Amino acid sequence: MLFKSFVVTAVLATFTSVRGAPAASSSLIPSSSIPQPPPVPTVTNAPQIASELKTAASVVDRFDQLLKPNGVLLTGDELRELTVFDFNNQVPGPGGSILLATVDDFPILEGLGISAGVSFIKACGLNIPHSHPRASELLTVVEGILYTGFVQENGFNTEIETQLGTFQGTVFPMGSIHYQYNPTCSPAAFVAALGNDDPGRSDIATNFWMLPDDVINAALGFPTTIGGDNLDEWRSHLPPELALGVESCLAMCGLNATSPEQ
Repeated sequence: MLFKSFVVTAVLATFTSVRGAPAASSSLIPSSSIPQPPPVPTVTNAPQIASELKTAASVVDRFDQLLKPNGVLLTGDELRELTVFDFNNQVPGPGGSILLATVDDFPILEGLGISAGVSFIKACGLNIPHSHPRASELLTVVEGILYTGFVQENGFNTEIETQLGTFQGTVFPMGSIHYQYNPTCSPAAFVAALGNDDPGRSDIATNFWMLPDDVINAALGFPTTIGGDNLDEWRSHLPPELALGVESCLAMCGLNATSPEQ
């Protein structure tokens, strides 16, 4: 009993002395003196690598196959390319850009059941309504303000709208139709986590207009302004993933569809 008390007292004393010891100023390294790590290219043959990893018998075998191809751990740029995903490799569009790290371009995700995305949304930009057929999503705003919404399956016939500030997040259930919209004249950005290494993305309007003309016409209730004679014209105006934005916001910010950089 006396020995146990001595041990507890010694541990507490050590813990207290460590916590109370001031950090030596000489050990602090200014962030400005540490260079940014170099860019990392996207794995060019990621789908092939991921396909080969599927046959590994265990998680350990999979990591050995990926990171120790000859029984020795890769080093330098070779290791970095397979273990670091660079979200800076984005292609700008009219309303911004988005890049997903999935098993299709980051093979180390094979079997992990996760993926992620980073998006930079310009003033008034809109991440058009879409769904992820195999994943729920947790989205967090890291810059600016976003308005979001999702529509669940039949039977829950209500849109869930949210307004997110910096470092606020929300969820989009698997298969739900959802969007993100920047209602301001300043840039916004978000980080999204998805619960599948292959979440998929289906842009609702784009894919709907890929259906046969007569099916679209009937589904829209045979409208007089959209019909079988002008469906191709409508298809030609469909926006990319990150659309330019909402008309009222563009007007407020002095932007327009023909010169979005004004």
